[in-house]
Amino acid sequence: MEATTPQTDDVYVITIPEQLNVATSPSLKTTLTDAVSSYDKIELDYSATELVTSAGLRVLLQAQKNVQTSGKSMTMKNVSPDVMEVFDVTGVSKIFTIV
Repeated sequence: MEATTPQTDDVYVITIPEQLNVATSPSLKTTLTDAVSSYDKIELDYSATELVTSAGLRVLLQAQKNVQTSGKSMTMKNVSPDVMEVFDVTGVSKIFTIV
């Protein structure tokens, strides 16, 4: 998982891999857990992402729950139409903040 240096003191940008699946979701889970404990704002950049599976959705939903519980925020950006379709069909697009 590629994580970038915060753009400001409290924003942490994480670049989501081309495929967010059973192979890549454990790494994202670790990265998100660390980010939620250290930063107020997390941005997930989907510019390289073509596929999100149920394993990836589970990690994202857990992260969203942790973010809300801690009073922080998580925003998703550069979501492709294919990934957005997965979010819409599963109903999670109503849960996430997508710009």
